[in-house]
Amino acid sequence: MNVLIIFAHPEPNSLNGVMKDLAAKTLRDNGHEVKISDLYRMRFKAVLDENDFSQRQNAEQFNPMMEQVNAVGTGSLSQDIKDEVEKMKWADMIIFQFPVWWSSPPAILKGWFDRVFLPGVVHNIAEGKMYDTGLLKGKKAMLSFTTGAPKEVYSSEGPHGDLNDIFKFITHNILEVTGLEIIPSIGIYGPAMTSKEHVKEELEKFKERINSL
Repeated sequence: MNVLIIFAHPEPNSLNGVMKDLAAKTLRDNGHEVKISDLYRMRFKAVLDENDFSQRQNAEQFNPMMEQVNAVGTGSLSQDIKDEVEKMKWADMIIFQFPVWWSSPPAILKGWFDRVFLPGVVHNIAEGKMYDTGLLKGKKAMLSFTTGAPKEVYSSEGPHGDLNDIFKFITHNILEVTGLEIIPSIGIYGPAMTSKEHVKEELEKFKERINSL
């Protein structure tokens, strides 16, 4: 299996970095191929704007989606986007590794979706190719994350609500639109508020989960 890990944390030595490295090693030890997009180290541009397009369809008024359609058709995407699209096409599974900030991923990951999930690459709205007929059908995706708050804060009775419900804007409204099959998320909750022993136990559970993929 070809696995692409999208890593969205600014600190390589963070717990997210440990999880990314552990996932990559475990997958490779199991015979899988792994590629990693370390968005912060790549200095991946998180903003979709006119600079993404070298051959504008309309130089007078910027319409992001129409320019994306045109760039896909003419092969004039910026190189950083081309590179990510190629990795995405190569992958059988994509793992998104990130910290939860304000109940959502860092902006750089949203920027990755905005710039890489292109019409004609992940879906075709005009032809109705979305969800079960999305262009990434046959591939899988999983969210892997850490939170600042403990798990009870993100329970259905907690003040923030169930994190799986909060993440539906990613799992359903972004990923499933493209045809991706969603593998249940895995997270380590409130690591800074617990013991090192507990974090170690959570990492063992994480490794077991990666082994099962």
